[in-house]
Order: sequence, then structure tokens, then C-alpha cells
Amino acid sequence: MTQTDLPGEVLAMTGRAADQLLKLDSGDAALAYLSLLRRGELPGWTRARLDAALEQLQQAGLAPAQAPEPAAAPAPEAPPPEYATEDIAAALADRASTFPALADEVERRLGKKLSAADLKNLYTLYDHLALPAEVILMLVGWCIQEMERKYGPGRRPFLSQIRREGFAWARQGIDTMERAEEHVARLTRLRGREGEVLRLLDIPPRPLVERERTYIAAWDDMGFDDEAIRMAYERTVLKKQSMDWGYMNGILRRWHEKGLHTAAAIQAGDRDPRPVRAGGQRPAPASPAQTQRDREDMERMRRLMEQMKGKEDEGHGL
Repeated sequence: MTQTDLPGEVLAMTGRAADQLLKLDSGDAALAYLSLLRRGELPGWTRARLDAALEQLQQAGLAPAQAPEPAAAPAPEAPPPEYATEDIAAALADRASTFPALADEVERRLGKKLSAADLKNLYTLYDHLALPAEVILMLVGWCIQEMERKYGPGRRPFLSQIRREGFAWARQGIDTMERAEEHVARLTRLRGREGEVLRLLDIPPRPLVERERTYIAAWDDMGFDDEAIRMAYERTVLKKQSMDWGYMNGILRRWHEKGLHTAAAIQAGDRDPRPVRAGGQRPAPASPAQTQRDREDMERMRRLMEQMKGKEDEGHGL
């Protein structure tokens, strides 16, 4: 006999929790809650996806403020080798290697002589991560650009900062010139997009924290236009009385799940056609008895108007 797992036979939740999940209208929030309920742990999703679902659950009182760590966390990266001074000297003396030319060019771009620690950091990118020299130069150029954008012309990053960003690139599989160019182009576009979104949110220009950047990048990947983002912001402020990144992200994720990414699509597909009463409540649909009473009232009003019109005509001798 085939075994079936019907609702109520396997796992139970309170009625309030079910109501809250239905009100959230978020598939990710529901899945995360079920994972907490069933396993006591969160799904092994990407950080951005997990944070968005978790914030919705926390706001609804369905997850603790300090949630357990997600399941299936990625294994820690293998630590890079501790290169000795002799290793760096041999690499710089290797005429068949591109590392000597790379070190010279990085020195030129950073405007300083690389120290022994700098050379070890650079060699870690070249040898341990096996990033091609041209990709490392693209990485250095991007880090210089970011440092100048944040702190002004002439500011240069440390090699330790470049190394940290290089590990991030390696985790994303950015190990060819083509991928590096695509990645830098996307990051450059997102930096411009961040300023545009701040304007839409009535926030003065300022550096963003990492969580805010993650939200904006996710909204950009989903494909929302400016008007849709502004609509989500206005709904957020109307509900929360101030800007709430997590709440606004929940609105946009629900629209994304419905395939609504423009203001026109949202207005057509995410509203109740009934008019809104004062106080923000929509009227309940009229019952058949109420509809009959309305028709009778209208008929009495029509007859009363006819009588009044008749008496008015008599008074004028018509």
C-alpha cells in the first residue's frame, strides 16, 4: 500500500503560526519555518536568500532573534601555505614565470615598493588561488577604483585588502579575464545603481553597509524598475512609518514570486479591485440580502422623487 503524508499526519503547527505564514505570502519564509519546526535548523541557502526569509519570520514572531546556523554550511577554505622568503625570491627569479612582471606592475599601480608581506599576499593570489596575472591586475584595478571612490583620489588599498577581495572572486569562480571583465562591469553598474536607489528611497548619498548592498543587488537581479522600487518604498513607509529594508525586501520578493516587476504590472496584478475605505480597509462584498435591500431602497427613492416632481408640477399649474 502506498504511503501518503497528508496534512495533519506528519507535523503540526499552531493555528496562529499558520495564519502568520499565510499572511506573509512568502514561499521562502514558509520553507524556512518548516525547516526550523522539523529539524531545528535553517536551510542551507545563500546568505542573502536566508536573511530575507529569516527577517520576515522574525518580524512575524515565528523565529528567534538569534536563529540557529543554517544546515550544510560550506566547508572552511583550506588555509594558504606559509610562503618563506626563499619561496618569494625563487618566484621573482623565475624567468619563465609571469610573477616578476606582475609584481613590477602592481608596484607601479600602487605607487610603492612592495614589502615582503605584500609580496607574500600577492604570491598567494598567484600561486595558491592560481589566478592568472591579468585577472590579478583587473582585481588590483578594481580595488584601487573602490578605494578612490570611498576616500578620494590618490588613495590606494593595502595588499591585504586586495588579497581578501581576491579570495571572494575565487569563491565566485572569477578566474578568467572574461569573467573578471563581466564581474567588474556588473559591480560598476551596481555602484551606480546604489546611488539611484538611495535617491528613490529619499536617503541622502552615503556609503552603504554590506546588508544594504546585498538587498539592492538582489532587487537589481530580480529586474525591478525605478517605479516599482519607489512603490515598495512608499508601502513600507506607510506600514512601518519609516524605512525598513527587511520589510521592503519582503514586498519586492512577493512581487518577484508573482512575476510583477514594473509599476504597471504591480498595479494590475497586486491590488484588490474593490475601493478602499477611510482607514485603509476594503469593504466586504455585499450579501444577496443586502443587495436586495439596496435595490428596494433605490426603488423607494425613485418613487419619492416622482411624487415630489408631481406635486411641484401641480403647484405650477402644469
